[in-house]
Amino acid sequence: MKRMLTKTWKIAPVLVLAVSLAACGSAKNGESGGASYPDKALTIVAPSGAGGGWDMTARTIVKVLTETKATDKPITVENKPGGGGAVFMAEYATKDAKDNYKLFVNSPPILINHLKKEGNSPYGYGDTTPLAQLTKDYGAIAVSADSKYNDLKTLLDDLKADPTAFTVAGGSAPGSMDHLVSILPAFKYGIDPKSVKYVSYDGGGEAITALLGGNADVLGTDASSLDQYVKAGKIKVLAVESPERLGGSLAEVPTLKELGIDAEFLIWRGIFGPKEMSADAKAFWDGALTTMTESEAWKSELTANNWQSDYKDSEAFKTFLAEQEGQLKEMLTALGMQK
Repeated sequence: MKRMLTKTWKIAPVLVLAVSLAACGSAKNGESGGASYPDKALTIVAPSGAGGGWDMTARTIVKVLTETKATDKPITVENKPGGGGAVFMAEYATKDAKDNYKLFVNSPPILINHLKKEGNSPYGYGDTTPLAQLTKDYGAIAVSADSKYNDLKTLLDDLKADPTAFTVAGGSAPGSMDHLVSILPAFKYGIDPKSVKYVSYDGGGEAITALLGGNADVLGTDASSLDQYVKAGKIKVLAVESPERLGGSLAEVPTLKELGIDAEFLIWRGIFGPKEMSADAKAFWDGALTTMTESEAWKSELTANNWQSDYKDSEAFKTFLAEQEGQLKEMLTALGMQK
């Protein structure tokens, strides 16, 4: 179990196919028509509220695609919160399977929601066309700036003594990513994960608001989304779940391993299209996303957001997702949360 829980999944960058803009066929259900794809406005969905990791990723993609002129068509970001992404997936898989003009961003929850026991989603990455993995991030544990806790071990000792005295917040449903990020240190510290009171919110932004508003004592989320709150002096990050210390505003935050807790939690982020995406649309995005990730504008955004580049093209990303699904299933089984 220990060996399984401490796995970290590293991905080697892979070059992608050159862009092909020629397109023909019927213009039905969002499929490209006689004109070259894309021939109208596009949407990238963040399946959460504003302010969290998905929202930030979607808006950064749109910003850089626009700046680099990877497409001259307008692109908008749409927030669709609910169930840690599960509500959106149900709609997308059943109603938008051929809509080449609606894409979305996601991360491990697309796998976890399909594997977990509570609030299980019948839909997963197999109901999409994985287009590219873009970045990697890591889990982090934070408290408000006025919390009495300044180190994770003291917090865990008190949590172990009385789990009912704490409320832990996250931006995804029970059994999903933020829940696993939150309880992993406790689990490895000998605390029954089922005894930890976890409250879910629709996205990391709402979870951070709950922490700052005094409605939660602890927050488990992705490290990069905490940057602005650390700089503003609103929160303290007690630990990061990375193999080594991160940079920027989190440079002084210890890893779990430094604290004697042998665990890591890697959070990848990627972009997906509909299951029945046309060949010309897929080829366009292969090229557009390559252009985007190789640009100086994208590299600047990675630095600004404390993200690490971890690019995979469509085929490599699909293979990686299958491997991740097996690893996360093992983790959920160890925590008694598998379906």
